[in-house]
Amino acid sequence: MNKFLIVGAGGFIGGHLINRLIGEGNSVRAVDLKPIDMWFQKFENVENFSLDMQEFENCLKMSKDVDYVMNLACNMGGIGFIENNKAECMLSVLINTNLLKACQKNNVKRYFFSSSACAYNKDLQNDPNIEGLREQDAYPAMPEDGYGWEKLFSERMCRHFKEDYGLETRVARFHNIYGPMGTFDGGREKAPAAICRKVIEAKINNKEKIDVWGDGTQTRSFLFIDDCIDAVMKLFYSDFSHPINIGSDEKVTINQLISIAEECSKKKFKKNYQLDKPQGVKGRSSNNDLIKKELGWDYKYSLKDGIKKTYEWIEQIYINKKNDEYVRFTKKNLNN
Repeated sequence: MNKFLIVGAGGFIGGHLINRLIGEGNSVRAVDLKPIDMWFQKFENVENFSLDMQEFENCLKMSKDVDYVMNLACNMGGIGFIENNKAECMLSVLINTNLLKACQKNNVKRYFFSSSACAYNKDLQNDPNIEGLREQDAYPAMPEDGYGWEKLFSERMCRHFKEDYGLETRVARFHNIYGPMGTFDGGREKAPAAICRKVIEAKINNKEKIDVWGDGTQTRSFLFIDDCIDAVMKLFYSDFSHPINIGSDEKVTINQLISIAEECSKKKFKKNYQLDKPQGVKGRSSNNDLIKKELGWDYKYSLKDGIKKTYEWIEQIYINKKNDEYVRFTKKNLNN
């Protein structure tokens, strides 16, 4: 039985990852800054801790007597949060730095870092029709300000800890991971969950229009959470130690994403395009040539299939209303 430390365990991807690990018979220690009762998912027979992992002593304590460390912790959210909280996003570099130091001191066998497509050069993303981003497109460096710089710097830290200390590191650049059991309200949600929520709210309240950030022509690719976890595990156990894309190459416009959510609702809506809202780069999607070659991985869920699952999960939360108010993401729903 291998023992894993999952940092960022109370988050969206962290919860799904723990579910996979314990299902495969591993021992798991889980830690997150959030109080445990506010985690997205909680499991029996898991050591749960609420600690600030920006502190070295906490990293040292949590990584003691574990085989593997997987770091998914960072202060982040949708484009609105990223653009308005750059200093907070940058501070996440303390988590990765102190974890790497602790892993080296505690002789951890392998370390995983969750990077992001925001690490890619923004100058290559000014056209909605851009081809999928390849791993080498991160340089020359010009990532998303704040959050993207933190990710790119932390990738380099992983590289140098492997080169200088022999710590085995694995780095995944996530491209818009979505699915059930994630944030869909409050300002930190990503586009798929936000759009599903807006369509559901409009349908329930008999509204004819939904708000859209930007003009709807921005392009992105989105990867369903189950496919993400499959790719993470393949990467983690592989011999590949360079940053690698984990995403879908099914590029769509935001308008096309809205149309898929509308199909789930069986209703069409007018669009109120809000050009003054944060909208990020004009075009971004994943090129999957490297991960197919090195890991033999490809995604299984089409965007339509994944959005349908996500839409139905959010819709059930609204249907199960409490005191005439629609339950969005309360403790009651964390374990459902």
